[in-house]
Amino acid sequence: MSAPLDPRGLLAATAAFVLWGLMPLYWHLLKSVPPLQIIAHRILWSAVLVAGWLSWRQGRGWLRTTLRHSRAAGMLALSGMFIAFNWGLYIWAVNAGHVVETSLGYFINPLLNVVLGVALLGERLNRVQWASVAIATAGVLWLTFNYGSFPWIAIALACSFGLYGLIRKIVAVPPVHGLGVESLYLVLPALVFLLWSELNGQGGFVTAQSAGGWGTGVVGLLIFGGALTAIPLIAFADAVQRIPFSMVGLMQYIAPTLQLLCGVLVFGEPFGSERMIGFALIWIALAVFATDGLLRSRRRPTSTSAAS
Repeated sequence: MSAPLDPRGLLAATAAFVLWGLMPLYWHLLKSVPPLQIIAHRILWSAVLVAGWLSWRQGRGWLRTTLRHSRAAGMLALSGMFIAFNWGLYIWAVNAGHVVETSLGYFINPLLNVVLGVALLGERLNRVQWASVAIATAGVLWLTFNYGSFPWIAIALACSFGLYGLIRKIVAVPPVHGLGVESLYLVLPALVFLLWSELNGQGGFVTAQSAGGWGTGVVGLLIFGGALTAIPLIAFADAVQRIPFSMVGLMQYIAPTLQLLCGVLVFGEPFGSERMIGFALIWIALAVFATDGLLRSRRRPTSTSAAS
């Protein structure tokens, strides 16, 4: 991790994680809509947005160009499955009152990314960075063992998103193009499910509110949810190609921290002193990692000028 960091990658990662961190507030507005309906609409409208934008800017050839990359077709199909599973579980958990446990999942996920980056991608950490990882691990373990029950939601969210990020790191396709291919793989089953739901009286998208439909407000939120789905994923996919995967892993603590605050301060979920200890350990780890990166970035210009 001695190479200069790409500022665009850092900005993209930060934007993605802040949006994801505040997302429980948005999905909670759709609590009246069944989770499977929400996930299907997320897929449909994000696919319309991304594929439409790409077709407008680059013509219909963008899909053929993207799939020319080595292993892109199969790998993006796999990453699409992982992200669809992650979306569905996350939305169900938020609207079922498990926002704090979803935040735990995304506390675990960065550590998984660090492990994947070091074990599979050959990335290296210095001693200070390893120390920050160890502190963060202690915080996550504390949160896990003091949660009160096996956090299966958290574990499933961490694994599915960690594998999604790894695939997007390996498949070096442009971020928007990759999301477009993933969306197209998922859009047909999503559209079939939505049509079946409407025809069988289980949907409320096209039904008038007076007849039991969801109303224009909810419909608007579902459509705009496509943009909120696409934007952070595009930023995340851009970030993992610009900065080390292990750094992305540690920056991801921004999202679960905001999710945790939403769960406790907005939705009133329990958060005792034992959880505060784990939370504090993770932020100490982040402070150590960020300080080390700042000091290293300040040393490089000095070293370069001295060499010249």
